Amino acid sequence: MDEDLIYEILSVVEEIPEGCVATYGQIAQLIGRPKNSRLVGKVLSMAEYYGEYPCHRVVNHAGRLVPGWVEQEELLLREGVAVKEDRHVDLKRYQWDC
Repeated sequence: MDEDLIYEILSVVEEIPEGCVATYGQIAQLIGRPKNSRLVGKVLSMAEYYGEYPCHRVVNHAGRLVPGWVEQEELLLREGVAVKEDRHVDLKRYQWDC
């Protein structure tokens, strides 16, 4: 995987404001690769090797949190993002308007 692409994705993630979320597809769109939301997810799963990024602010197209990543909910709650009982975020309310 191209490191320039990795850092391009991570730089967009870094811009997501506290208290907001973005979707994988939204990030893919912002880097000019609208059909590569899975690629964004793959990069974010390895983000810890490239530094500290607010990956907890990224959810799927329906607002669902990452399955099995319990800390994501805690981090979002600390930033004021409400999480529904089904581990979803209300995108109409919290999605980053970039």
